[in-house]
Amino acid sequence: MIIVQKYGGTSVADAKRINHVAKRIAGVYNSGKKIVVVLSAQGSVTDRLLQKAHEINPSASKRELDMLLSTGEQQSVALMAMALQRMGLPAISLNAVQIGLESSGQYGNARIKRIHTTRILEELSKDNIVLIAGFQGVNSIGDITTLGRGASDTTAVALAAVLEAELCEICTDVDGVYTADPRVVPTAKKLNTISYDEMLEMSCQVLHNRAAEMAKRHNVKLIIRSSMTEEPGTEIREACKVEDLYVSGVAIDRDVAQISVLGIKNQPGAAYKIFALLADKKISVDVILQNPGMEAITDISFTVAKQDRDEALEVLKASQDQIGYKAITNNDSLAKLSIVGAGMTTAHGVASGMFEALYENNINIIMISTSEIKITVLVDDHNAEKAKQVVHDKFIV
Repeated sequence: MIIVQKYGGTSVADAKRINHVAKRIAGVYNSGKKIVVVLSAQGSVTDRLLQKAHEINPSASKRELDMLLSTGEQQSVALMAMALQRMGLPAISLNAVQIGLESSGQYGNARIKRIHTTRILEELSKDNIVLIAGFQGVNSIGDITTLGRGASDTTAVALAAVLEAELCEICTDVDGVYTADPRVVPTAKKLNTISYDEMLEMSCQVLHNRAAEMAKRHNVKLIIRSSMTEEPGTEIREACKVEDLYVSGVAIDRDVAQISVLGIKNQPGAAYKIFALLADKKISVDVILQNPGMEAITDISFTVAKQDRDEALEVLKASQDQIGYKAITNNDSLAKLSIVGAGMTTAHGVASGMFEALYENNINIIMISTSEIKITVLVDDHNAEKAKQVVHDKFIV
């Protein structure tokens, strides 16, 4: 049987940690399992590469950024192979081109289309430990693409799916999924299990969102655990009872920019014109609020990732005549606070409890969005940590 493991940047940040992870990998290999390991770039390497790019050209193309940033993961797998070989173990490092990980053509945030398993299975049949650079793919014209920050998780889950692995372990600097970030909320509780759907809604904490989505789609057995200890971690699986909690977690996302398109005619097709333009540029939109005003005029507000704000504004401003709005504003000093829980579908008063906790602490709500298992509000960024703590304390004791 095959085990897939993924180790994040902090787990391989320096020589000491690489050697520590090498011993963990050796333990799995020596137990008789075949093992495929996906690695992220070391520590802050990706940020340093971005800084270097900015020094050379602040407007560098996404294609050249992908060519540069993909080298971080390649360094990690090569260094890990060297560490394992020094221990007398057979190991080989491979990048996306070598394993045939085909991606869409979008630079900076490509999607995995297909993974050819021939090379990986050949190396496993030779009893090699296979080390694969995460975060990257190759598009139809042979260019390197990257899959988005944090997407080594998605690489690992995709490999586990196509290899029909027994288990996929995401090994990181925390020992599982908590009801909130324990570094921010000291009273956060570790969860033994959580459902795919809940993890998908909370994935900004410890797992790339597309990894959670892919694990659910392909029913991948997934465990989030520490790379530093032997703690059992948190298992993500199909619908499960999460320790009698109807709210299983509280999450904050500070990578949020709000855009408001003001003074649009309130008529069919108004929203379509805005969001079709953004979709054409592959800009994802999250929380949406339409606020009808007087005289058949409406305002539409929505959120995007901060990295997409400037492009979204550029597209909308260039299409003012087509959309027919009077003004456009933006705000990136916001945070998105969410409570998540499968148990919310049968519980009463969850929304009012959340709003009460914020009201009692004089925290204003800017926008609200709900789904079957999640309630999300936008708050001012300077209130983010306090909001997370008071809402967590309201539901999880």
